[in-house]
Amino acid sequence: MRSFVHALPKVELHLHLVGSAGVDTVLQLARRHPEAGVPVDRAELERFYAFRDFDHFLKVFWAVQSMLKGRDDIHTLVVGLAAELVRQNVRYAEVTVTPYNHLLDGMSGDELLAGLASGRAVAAGLGVELAWCFDIPGEKGLDGARETLAFALTERPEGLVSFGLGGPEAGVGRAQFAPFFDAARDAGLHCVPHAGETTGPETIWSAVRDLRAERIGHGTSCVADPALMEHLALKGIPLEVCPTSNVRTRQVASVEAHPVRQMLDAGLVVTLNTDDPPFFGTTLEDEYLAVATALDLGHADVARLAENAVLASFLPNRRKTSLLEEIAAVPAEV
Repeated sequence: MRSFVHALPKVELHLHLVGSAGVDTVLQLARRHPEAGVPVDRAELERFYAFRDFDHFLKVFWAVQSMLKGRDDIHTLVVGLAAELVRQNVRYAEVTVTPYNHLLDGMSGDELLAGLASGRAVAAGLGVELAWCFDIPGEKGLDGARETLAFALTERPEGLVSFGLGGPEAGVGRAQFAPFFDAARDAGLHCVPHAGETTGPETIWSAVRDLRAERIGHGTSCVADPALMEHLALKGIPLEVCPTSNVRTRQVASVEAHPVRQMLDAGLVVTLNTDDPPFFGTTLEDEYLAVATALDLGHADVARLAENAVLASFLPNRRKTSLLEEIAAVPAEV
């Protein structure tokens, strides 16, 4: 199964740029910015980076964020991500960027965009296409939403395909962001908010009804509401499921206990993703293998998960058809 998963041309739909930074990338950034206090010795950095608990994850995440000062740092981050995706035979990824956080940290919009563009060009040369989702950091409220929308629509960089909403869910109602999602949709961007990761089904209902979500980030709690699952299945709204992330953040006890089985049994469109892979000690291939093992899936079932991600992506139809044909051509015995 491992060789089969590797041979599948894969697509990833839920992946945060800052959270994609692996040890090699962080080592480059730490040596470039020693004032950040991040370990510059590989062994020490690996110990610092090893997942301990959610609070430690946040500490590492913000340490990486603090070293992103300009275009060279963003370029390094994107190229490091691209190299890791290529290693796993990932052909396309929609990567979430939170411009407002970078702007608050003092980076100019031009620097951010230049780093994204140059890194994306290198990624294309390596064989992986990157698209961008600009997301609202929900905890920053309406100011963050306003600035994120303005930046997305004013700058509109090549590769920007969607508009999202991340950050804490509890106490951050989805409905208040409806005008911003309406404007993004009117401008031709797809709408992909997080919902139902750390809160109940009501948050997913709000994302669907108020934000008119085309995909749901996480959506784990949907299984607590049969009517919601029926609605998601009927409308074909895909879920960006991140099993290991949910385990690490203690939303579920284990991959074996993850509601992904219930989602699949209910006919939901499940896609597998990593969220913040190096931070959580996973890869996209690991996610496929973990779910295949936990649910005792066969090769055809695993291939169907890969197909789901292609179909749920915002790739042009011609590219989707090409990837689906490649998936169908991968033999069970590789």
